[in-house]
Amino acid sequence: MGVSMAKLEKVVVALLICAVAPNIIQVDADFSKSMYLTWGVQHASILGEDLHLVLDKTSGSAAQSKRSFLFGSIEMLIKLVPGNSAGTVTAYYLSSAGSQHDEIDFEFLGNSTGQPYTVHTNIYTQGQGSREQQFYLWFDPTANFHNYTIHWNPTEIVWYVDSLPIRVFRNYEKEGIAYPNKQGMRVYTTLWNADDWATRGGLVKTDWRDAPFKARFHHFRARACKWDGAAISTNHCASNVPANWWTSKRYKQLSHTQIGQLNWARKNYMIYDYCADTKRFNGEMPPECSKPQF
Repeated sequence: MGVSMAKLEKVVVALLICAVAPNIIQVDADFSKSMYLTWGVQHASILGEDLHLVLDKTSGSAAQSKRSFLFGSIEMLIKLVPGNSAGTVTAYYLSSAGSQHDEIDFEFLGNSTGQPYTVHTNIYTQGQGSREQQFYLWFDPTANFHNYTIHWNPTEIVWYVDSLPIRVFRNYEKEGIAYPNKQGMRVYTTLWNADDWATRGGLVKTDWRDAPFKARFHHFRARACKWDGAAISTNHCASNVPANWWTSKRYKQLSHTQIGQLNWARKNYMIYDYCADTKRFNGEMPPECSKPQF
């Protein structure tokens, strides 16, 4: 028949995976099939594997995924706005809808020429945020594409930069701390003007002489569980079955090497941690701050 045993084995494995977990989906490297523009469509574009967002004095731009997901790994290659990007924000995040929404953020705060970008991370659970951690990047994020990944499973959320973990938020729901595990989230990207707060607390304004500002995205990949509503997906996507690779023991906690990488990033490049900001919370620190995070 001309079909090798190796090929037959691959077909059988694929069928078994689909039978065990019918709503596991992998979106790989094609923005045009996976995302669509939501505003600023007059000057943004999606073509094949590439998304270009543009900001000028008339409008920013944005895109979002066609599907929602619950748990998995979402990654994007991004080349940030070059030159004097002060006042601009390039955002890449997951979010559900409504006032009680969940959200996991990467936001890249532009700066004056020659100054480092600030990576602003945050997490919202049931509409409550204020869990910011910020970092400088150890490379020029405007010169080349770099990989920014959000890994999200029932145990923890990990933010990665080029496969290096920079932040972890663990699930302490059993101790009364909310965790995003009951709402499907779409993937969003935006480029917008935030000069009222983004650069040095709003002291540095956007210089429109440098417009249009452009951010480039490439190779969107979502190895994640497709959200089919709470009745189906809440338990299914969290179930400990082989097809749900994100629930395996390997992803329940960072490895010894990864903890070393994370500590390196925190020691050398972290510039703000809400868990260290006692003045902000008047001494009543968020409860997760007293828990082991990695």
